[in-house]
Amino acid sequence: MDVKASLRHLRMAPRKVRLIVDLIRGMKATDAETRLSFVQRDAVLPVLKLLRSAMANAEHNFKIDRSALFVKLITADGGATLKRSRPRAQGRAAPIRKRTTHINLILSDVAPIAKKAKDVTTAPTEKKAVVKKTSARVKKTKA
Repeated sequence: MDVKASLRHLRMAPRKVRLIVDLIRGMKATDAETRLSFVQRDAVLPVLKLLRSAMANAEHNFKIDRSALFVKLITADGGATLKRSRPRAQGRAAPIRKRTTHINLILSDVAPIAKKAKDVTTAPTEKKAVVKKTSARVKKTKA
């Protein structure tokens, strides 16, 4: 079962939020919550609040245990940009872009498929010799 939560029009640049979002993608929800509590960035607070909200929704609405949840998908996309201007020299104006972010979070209770471990019982494959071709350049000089 997938549980969705979203946060729209967060008044923070998506570039800053993506740093935090990338830390928890694919993690168990409880581990992600612990990791976020130790990161010292301003973007952590809204992401942590969204994660806790999604976990509470899963518990209350779908009767899913918190320990069974993992972060299936989390994205931080750009939202509307507020356009302002700043006075500059000689009567000119420079633009200021106040960016916003939309965060989408999907939690799931089905564990992700782990990558297959290499089978140690099989014989190791022989290494093939790699031959690198080098090209010799001939320089032409004036005589």
